[in-house]
Order: sequence, then structure tokens, then C-alpha cells
Amino acid sequence: MTGILAACIAALARLASGASVRCVDDRPCRGQCIFFANHCSHLDFVVLWSVLPKDLRARTRPVAAKDYWEADRLRRYAATRVFRAVLIDRQGGSLGQLRAQMDQLIEALDAGDSLIIFPEGTRGSGLEIGPFKSGLDYLARQRPNVDLVPVHLHNLYRIMPKGEFLPVPQLSCVSFGPPLRLQEGGSKAAFLVRAREAVESLKQ
Repeated sequence: MTGILAACIAALARLASGASVRCVDDRPCRGQCIFFANHCSHLDFVVLWSVLPKDLRARTRPVAAKDYWEADRLRRYAATRVFRAVLIDRQGGSLGQLRAQMDQLIEALDAGDSLIIFPEGTRGSGLEIGPFKSGLDYLARQRPNVDLVPVHLHNLYRIMPKGEFLPVPQLSCVSFGPPLRLQEGGSKAAFLVRAREAVESLKQ
């Protein structure tokens, strides 16, 4: 039943977003991946998740804000049962809380799942991509064998603007780039700049 519902939601998300897909290969990812993308709408992870091939979608878990996705029973059900999202507390600011969040993501990776993350940490305007926070670097160094796939989401901020609850049908595009690699001896700051530029380079 959940699988049928997931397929229906994926189809509706693709229809509502009018999403086309650009990819450097015939598949966004061939193994286990961390998809990292710009963030400008609550639709972001739903649309990215929906355009993945069915087998890859079934083992890919979005990382999402607990306060938003646990706000009511419907969203909680969708997040936990349909998307199998890893829900994190955005209010956690202490070192212990941040480490607990990272442990959740590492646990999902160690279970064999792929992840969808948004390294900006918050929604932007859709026009500019903000600086990336350090979580992506931490995951890359902790699990270097997991591919890091940059993704650019185009026009979703117009389809569901901030504060709106219903999508406005328009065309969008999900662009997948080639996997990014850590450079031996490279600094965290340099890696995060490269990661942001990899997403920026996919802009249409």
C-alpha cells in the first residue's frame, strides 16, 4: 500500500512541477549517493525524490526539518512512511545536538540508503545559492566511498513560494551533475566552495 502511495505522490509531484531532468549519465547515481542541492521551496526534496528512477527512489531518504514535517498527522505520515525522511531538529545548536544530527545521517548511510540534503541549511530566494554549511564536508570525510552528486533545482521557488501551501503549476528542471570528489589535503572551506560551485554550474 505504501509503495503504491509513493508512486502516486511521485507522479503528482512530477505533474505539478512540470519537471524535466538533465543528467550527465543515463542515471543520476549508480551506487550509494548523497544528492546535495540548492534549497528554495518545501517542494524541493519531493520533486528531486520523485524524478529518481524507481529503484533508486526506493532507497533514497530525504533529510528534512522535523518541525515542518511533524506539524500535522498528514505531513508526519508522508515524511515517515512514504518518503522515509530523516527528520532533524533545526533548532539544535549545541555541539552535542549537531553531532546527534550527523549520527542520524551516518546511520542511514550505513544502512545502505542514499540521502538528499540541502547544504545551505535554509531556504533561499531561488535566485542565489547561499554558502554551504559544514555538514556535507563531514559526511564526505566520514563516508568517502559514497558518491557526492550535485543537483540544481530550477524554478521551484515560483511553483511553491514561501508561505504558500498549494503549488502554482509551472515548468521546472532538475539537473544532476557528475559526482564530486574530496581532494587529498584539501580544506573544509575549499571543499564547500567547490561543492557550491558544482551546483551553481548546473544552472540553466
